[in-house]
Amino acid sequence: MEMESRTIAPALYVSHFLSMWNARGFEFGAVLFLASIYPGTLLPVSIYALIRALAAVCLSPILGRFLDSGDRLRIIRLSIVGQRLGAAVSCLIFALLVSREEALSSVVLMLLLGILVLLACIEKLSSITNTVAVERDWVVVIAADDEALLQTLNAQMRRIDLVCKLAAPLAIALLHGWSPIAAVWTTLATNALSVGIEYLLIARVFHRIPALRDRSRSGETTGTGTVTGEDQTELEISEQQPPSGSRFTARYLAPIVGPLSTYVRQSAFLPSLALSVLYLTVLSFSGQMTTFLLGLPEPRITSTMVGMLRTISTMVEISSTFIAPKIMSKIGPVRAGIWFLSWQTACSSVAVGLLWTGSSSSPRTVLPLFIGGIILSRFGLWSFDLCAQLIIQESILPPHRGTFSAVEMSLQNFFELCAFVPTIIFPRPDQFRYPAVISLGALYLSAALYAKFVRDRRGHLLHMPSCLKTVRGRSQPGHAYQSLATEVE
Repeated sequence: MEMESRTIAPALYVSHFLSMWNARGFEFGAVLFLASIYPGTLLPVSIYALIRALAAVCLSPILGRFLDSGDRLRIIRLSIVGQRLGAAVSCLIFALLVSREEALSSVVLMLLLGILVLLACIEKLSSITNTVAVERDWVVVIAADDEALLQTLNAQMRRIDLVCKLAAPLAIALLHGWSPIAAVWTTLATNALSVGIEYLLIARVFHRIPALRDRSRSGETTGTGTVTGEDQTELEISEQQPPSGSRFTARYLAPIVGPLSTYVRQSAFLPSLALSVLYLTVLSFSGQMTTFLLGLPEPRITSTMVGMLRTISTMVEISSTFIAPKIMSKIGPVRAGIWFLSWQTACSSVAVGLLWTGSSSSPRTVLPLFIGGIILSRFGLWSFDLCAQLIIQESILPPHRGTFSAVEMSLQNFFELCAFVPTIIFPRPDQFRYPAVISLGALYLSAALYAKFVRDRRGHLLHMPSCLKTVRGRSQPGHAYQSLATEVE
């Protein structure tokens, strides 16, 4: 079984690569296409992204139950077709709008935008289904009880995702800079050509791994371990026990209040909430900031330049995964987290301050400094993310990990949706400083929440040098040594 799993892995990798490449490319390409079709406003792209994300938040739980009970091969094949069909039809509409926009009436334009939003929801939900099925279910079943193989599969899946995140948007941006219509037709072609390859490769994996066909047997495993009879009995009792109170409370409120209460009571509540608040931002190379940069009259920024800047930002983010663990091993995740979050706060504050003070008087000088500050802040963001995740993993007990993670994911999606509201209220590129300062406020809130956690955990925020610590006017080396010992502990 182990040898069979290792030999089938390349087919799984190629299928996952095609899925991630098309998903990342279409997600970024749609923003560029909408920016070209609706220049000078952030409203269409904000509505498009908002409804797409809202559909993912509302309907993902239904997909989760479908994934747990349905036929694996049928589910993933439906997800492949849904992804490719949604992207391909969207590209046909984008091509029509790019070439014939002036000949279309405002009613037709609104209707086509509505269809694009619907297709984007289908593509997003299908992409979520594919990713969750492969990364959270298939790889676990394929690895069986081989923990080393599971780690290898997980690591390779993450590398594929990072490569696609870096390369696919850059390729689309380069094509779009040369010819927008060529970028649209290329996106359509890659989606149409890859669907058959994915369809066959994923079927090959399914038929070569017998455990994937046996839902009852593989459903008893959790990770690399097995659910015992005692655990299963406790799970059944917890699921069957009705909550107290009225029927309305038991049916509608208890499933929300119960997990939220568990989430708030955990010791890692503040780091988790601080991390979730950071999702309320437009200060990244996402749809809002990309459209803002493309809509600036001076200096003129092309889609090719945006793709290059996004590539640099992604490389900075990846560098944090190498540097942050080394720093955490020396000073600990709690202390490292406050320094990384401070770095992000400082870089973002400078960038937003420049946007407010000099964007109109000297845009050619201010804009590069603003972009540089945002790119540098991404190192602090992802380094803090690693620190917060490590704190959460070490603090949450196994019985509460699922509930805690589910509530945390809901909060992150909620704040991510909130990030689209400011650009809907302030849609013009010259108003982007207002969403930017709102994002900075969310960052300050996150820093305050984490600072409270650090203060409660360590008793102080900063480890002051011994020369600054005085008692009755004299420095106390012994006191400094005692503080250092406490820090190490």
